[in-house]
Amino acid sequence: MNTSHPRNSFVADHVSDLPRSGIRDFFEIVQSMRDVISLGIGEPDFVTPWHIREAAIYALEKGRTGYTSNLGLPKLRRAVASYVSKNYKVDYEPLSEVIITVGVSEALDIALRAVINPGDEVLYHEPCYVSYSPSIVLAHGVPVGIPTRKASQFALEPDDLEKAITPKSKVLVMNFPTNPTGGVMDESRLRRIAEICQRHNLLVMTDEIYSELNYGAEHVSIASLPGMRERCIFLHGFSKAFAMTGFRIGYACAPVALTEAMMKIHQYSMLCASVISQEAALEALEYGEPDMLAMREQYRLRRNYIVSSLREMGLDCFEPQGSFYVFPDITSTGLTAKEFALRLLKEESVAVVPGTAFGTCGEGHVRCCYATAFDQIEEAMTRMAKFVERVRGESRAAA
Repeated sequence: MNTSHPRNSFVADHVSDLPRSGIRDFFEIVQSMRDVISLGIGEPDFVTPWHIREAAIYALEKGRTGYTSNLGLPKLRRAVASYVSKNYKVDYEPLSEVIITVGVSEALDIALRAVINPGDEVLYHEPCYVSYSPSIVLAHGVPVGIPTRKASQFALEPDDLEKAITPKSKVLVMNFPTNPTGGVMDESRLRRIAEICQRHNLLVMTDEIYSELNYGAEHVSIASLPGMRERCIFLHGFSKAFAMTGFRIGYACAPVALTEAMMKIHQYSMLCASVISQEAALEALEYGEPDMLAMREQYRLRRNYIVSSLREMGLDCFEPQGSFYVFPDITSTGLTAKEFALRLLKEESVAVVPGTAFGTCGEGHVRCCYATAFDQIEEAMTRMAKFVERVRGESRAAA
């Protein structure tokens, strides 16, 4: 038997070449240490509100433990359609244009696999969530990152999008408010982006997982703009705004042909999302708004404190207008993003994420998540201020 193989591996080339998540690699180091204050993983520190947990418990008690429709519970899809119509001004037919998924990550995955042919280019803005480029590669697309800049408040500039488009461009992936920067898009920019997408016949996947956590102007979805509903896949979930990360529940809304294509992949891979999580999600949509608003107010207070603290220690810091991340510029310390994060962790036991985990244009920045208890943030800022002063002292001594 000939067992030779050029790479001596059964692993597919496109998977073998895929980099590991920069966040997960970094936090393997964190987990080996004790007494670390983590401003790293983007997970709410709030426990899922009791009435949402109770809905899941009640579903179990009622014996709701079977499969649902591939598309999800009809009552949940109706609630999703109503919620999206009310909050995002886009109307979808609940039984044919809404699909319930295992988190918004699965929604993005099946959306990409449903529309990409090998070699199609998928545009996205950086710095961005770590899974975008790998997800595109796994769907056999070609990822094309478009840098965003602090000078533009990390919004996607229409001119930059226009320059990146080629005859192979098919999809634009957007995520506003953005992880890791907290940047948002104003309506004027969105309208220009929409015009470009229509002119170049681009499909838009709009990941709005942080849209409820918006601290400035009212959030506007690109899917709500004229001519965009038919060329948009609206992606959302429950993890961030409702503190339901472990429930792994999300959804996608799109025209019938796109929803049907996504459902084909979903039914052969996941079959359906957990019915218990779906029951909890229904409770969140129907009765969870007061909890969400209360959590958002706490995030806003934490944001104000952490931005002020970072600026006081001499770090240039854009004030995020959404999400629960801040992305300070650490170039004044003379350290790279990775050097800064590793030394801060080892010397002061504070974990932040190097900006390069979110794309090469994240160099010179680190991501701090403020979905962490206020007293922990206060202590982390005290330690970070000591570290920054020490590093600058070293630079002065070396000079």
